[in-house]
Amino acid sequence: MSEKPVAADRFFIPFSRSVNKYPLPPRFILDNSPHPLALHAAKDLQQYLKTQKDWVHNFGLSSGQEGKVIGKMFGVLVVKTWQNDLGYLAAFSGKLANSNQHSKFVPPVFDGLCKDSFVNEGMRKLSRFNLEIKDLEESISGGYEDRVKMLKSKRRNHSIKLQKQIFDRYFFLNHAGEQKSLNELFKKAAYNNPPSGAGECAGPKLLQYAFQHRMTPITLTEFWWGLSPKSPQWKHGHFYPCCKEKCQPILKHMLTGLDK
Repeated sequence: MSEKPVAADRFFIPFSRSVNKYPLPPRFILDNSPHPLALHAAKDLQQYLKTQKDWVHNFGLSSGQEGKVIGKMFGVLVVKTWQNDLGYLAAFSGKLANSNQHSKFVPPVFDGLCKDSFVNEGMRKLSRFNLEIKDLEESISGGYEDRVKMLKSKRRNHSIKLQKQIFDRYFFLNHAGEQKSLNELFKKAAYNNPPSGAGECAGPKLLQYAFQHRMTPITLTEFWWGLSPKSPQWKHGHFYPCCKEKCQPILKHMLTGLDK
């Protein structure tokens, strides 16, 4: 890796107590059953989630909280730094408390929510399309069918263009320092286009940050935190493998050489 690591990494979390009783795995581990080191890191992060006051997000675990209930997938990646220190990195999938950036968690691979981002302007344009279409469809006088049809076509084309622009900003490293684009990885996996949200999951975020800062990944695991109103599949506190649809083509590239 050519990038020089920072002296004190603010996202690296050293283990709070000795983990010498847990032997390091002979090679990188990513499976359904968390390695004891990953489980230790996950429990540490879960304790933080129970007590933190840094931000407000309604996981549906406390009565009386305002806002929509949104459970969230979190991930921990046990790493060894270039200075041979053992600890972990933490990440969440998508957004947390309406933001991509929080002090405890590694940053996104691409942050479309930053100020003056083309994504923000693109979303505002979509909102204007939605508002005009809604007003015309609810108009008492009627007679706007052709314009509504035209606006919906423009909205669809704009949405497709914006999604492509977003995907063009995602590039992923692997252990050897090889970089590939999101579009390239999904095209190789026989997808017409990457699915919405690809690249925003916890696993790829964690590995990307580790590779960028010369950290050696040891083991990774993900868990669901909060209620899941939309799907009974996700259970609070349960561990899950990385998703296949959005992550498999990315992880296949990122994990190249780590299992040796």
